[in-house]
Amino acid sequence: MSRRGQEPDSGAESLSSDEKEVVAGGMEGEGSAEEHPAGEDGSENGSSSSSEEESDAEESDGRRSGEEQEEKELLPHCNASGVNCLPSCEHCRKENDQKEQVTPRRLSGGQHVVQLDAEGTYQCSLTGLIFEVTGAVKITYSLLSWSKYANLVEKPWIVGGPLFDVRCDSAAALTSIQFPHSLCLGDHGAGMAFKVLHIKGEGAAIEPSADYSASHVKWLVSSLSPVGPLIQSQEPVQYHGAVILYKVVDEHPSLSFRVYVATNNDSFIKDISRAVKHSNKKFVKIDKPPVCQKLLQKGKRYRLVCEPEAEITPEEIEFVDGSLLKLKSYIEVYLEKPDDFTLSLVELESDATVWKAKLRESDWIHYDQNKNEQKRSAVSVKKRKPAISILEEEELCSKKQKTGNNGDGIEPKLTDQQLMVIAKLFGRQWREIAIECLQMEMKDIEQIQATEEEVNIQKFLVLSKWRDREQSNGTAEALYRSLHEKAPYEILQALQGFSS
Repeated sequence: MSRRGQEPDSGAESLSSDEKEVVAGGMEGEGSAEEHPAGEDGSENGSSSSSEEESDAEESDGRRSGEEQEEKELLPHCNASGVNCLPSCEHCRKENDQKEQVTPRRLSGGQHVVQLDAEGTYQCSLTGLIFEVTGAVKITYSLLSWSKYANLVEKPWIVGGPLFDVRCDSAAALTSIQFPHSLCLGDHGAGMAFKVLHIKGEGAAIEPSADYSASHVKWLVSSLSPVGPLIQSQEPVQYHGAVILYKVVDEHPSLSFRVYVATNNDSFIKDISRAVKHSNKKFVKIDKPPVCQKLLQKGKRYRLVCEPEAEITPEEIEFVDGSLLKLKSYIEVYLEKPDDFTLSLVELESDATVWKAKLRESDWIHYDQNKNEQKRSAVSVKKRKPAISILEEEELCSKKQKTGNNGDGIEPKLTDQQLMVIAKLFGRQWREIAIECLQMEMKDIEQIQATEEEVNIQKFLVLSKWRDREQSNGTAEALYRSLHEKAPYEILQALQGFSS
């Protein structure tokens, strides 16, 4: 860590106590609300009702395989290796201390787990969390939504980064946690105070940070329950930002998009993903580099520009960190003709381009093709077979006995070679798909992983277990029906090829 925390006091201070370090100048008061277009008012407070609506039952919806997609959307600042890293910022000081990278294993309910075998400092390659331990420990952690706890964050404090629930099988061995933050400190770190919100049951306490750097806030572990970084600042806060794109999926030839302008905060981005997922419309995420090339500043105004011209609502927005808002603001973009186009986010004051992306039909056409293939498959499955006479039925049975075919148009079971082809096409989300779509048990997957190191063989053994369980129904068509809502397009294509 490059800089010391500025909190000389020790221990935790209650949220209800008078704040001794109030910074001059009012900070943004965020409440909890529902998703809404950016032009509408979203400052509705959401204390108890927010907690009830986003209950633990909703947190556990990560047991569905959509959780894998959510996770990919949470991490716009990860490079190809998965290591959590923002693009080089000319204002941020470089950090030379490299931490040992560890990749967690995913559990149901959106949880991650890492087994650390010795004393040291380790960084999670997916979330950016940094753990300092004195010995071998198993740490389990999950990303939470700030909006659920909006009533616990009081002025002048504001959210500084994602909120995590961390657990450990040996709490005494976990001495500190460093939480990633989404701020650009530049040369203004001296005017900021860093602390953490430590949520305990129905209440919470603001606890001092031990240190902070250009990317993290360090906290000495007092006890384990949800914790996230807070800041207060005497100067306007600048954020590393992200622009997240979703396209409406419907039968209309026109194009409609939602554009979210967010802080590069995983909790914020997870909320966006969840809001889109629970919308009454269907969306597909457009994979474009999301990280803003220039900083976003609270209170500044930005305009989204489209070339060629499109209907954009609202035309301008004033940027605020919406982490505490249950309503996530977005900009709606509508184009009558489905042509290629370019979107740019421009800061009005300087006319500087903050973010820019070229969108082409190929960015979403694979999803539409996949959807159409699924429709065609569903239609073919539902078609009634033509009635046959008793004589024809007897002839068919006779052929079945002679050839060994099971007749009735049912295809043979998938072979080992075919299962290996499918196994190699599965991506990182294969465990979640196996649990949700194939009704596999997590204990069976863990048992396979414990006995086999090669990932493709693990996938093959899971598929083989499904085939054995299904017996005569372990066919390509049956596997297609089980996977068609979640599996990648390449897998569905391969299964259709096997069926034909």
